Amino acid sequence: MAAADSLADVLRLIDARTGSRAGIRPARRGVLGVCAHAPQATGGTDITALRVLLTADLLARAAELQGLQVLTAVDLTGSSPAQAAAIEADAGALGIHPPAARASCHDAPSSLDSPVDVHVAGPGAQVDPGQDGPLVSVGAAQLDRAGSGGGAGGAVLAGHRGDPLALRLALVSYPAGQPAILAGGELVHAAERLTYWRERVAQWAESPSGPVPATLAETVRTAFGALDTVLALAVLSGLSADETVPAGAKFETFVYADRILGLDLARDVGR
Repeated sequence: MAAADSLADVLRLIDARTGSRAGIRPARRGVLGVCAHAPQATGGTDITALRVLLTADLLARAAELQGLQVLTAVDLTGSSPAQAAAIEADAGALGIHPPAARASCHDAPSSLDSPVDVHVAGPGAQVDPGQDGPLVSVGAAQLDRAGSGGGAGGAVLAGHRGDPLALRLALVSYPAGQPAILAGGELVHAAERLTYWRERVAQWAESPSGPVPATLAETVRTAFGALDTVLALAVLSGLSADETVPAGAKFETFVYADRILGLDLARDVGR
């Protein structure tokens, strides 16, 4: 399979403009242009902006796994320099890859030297209806102050002493297009889940490697092809408890899925 030529068959995202799934077809061969439109960061909306960047990162990882080069532009129009810096610092802590350009999506094609094929936008972000390419809508996010120490993305991570990837896991546990209201205990639960999976992956790594069962591999590919991280996480949870699947196959599946989830699941291997 020629990955770039068949991308429309591998990535099919819900286009907010039509309400139906659209296959992704890069205008420039081998290169996918993405523009992340973050809503204006004002206090509690900062974490929503962070979620937009996270969704664009998941999209980029999924496309890169299919052999594409991904060029992402981040549009933080309306944010002050301090707000933009806080969002980008939080993005780095969450393992979100740095953008190729920081520009409005009107200027993104010239900044990227490539057309924009997909737009990722949070609520209230202004996307020119004349812009080509599917529009992936990202729901608002909110973190309970009682459980986090703050409502904005920057404040949350500045006061969060645990693993920042727990926030990444908590956010991808919700469908991207729906609101993510994180209650106080969700970060704790996400951190515990990360610790457990990392321990299991380290244990499975000591067993002989094994092929991923074909049906399981297809389910995971389908989930990531639609950016359905909820389904992908459910598959991993079920696989972890399935004693009929060899440890080596579990290891390979978790490591493969983590190339998109970005949770550093193999961190404890060899320790």
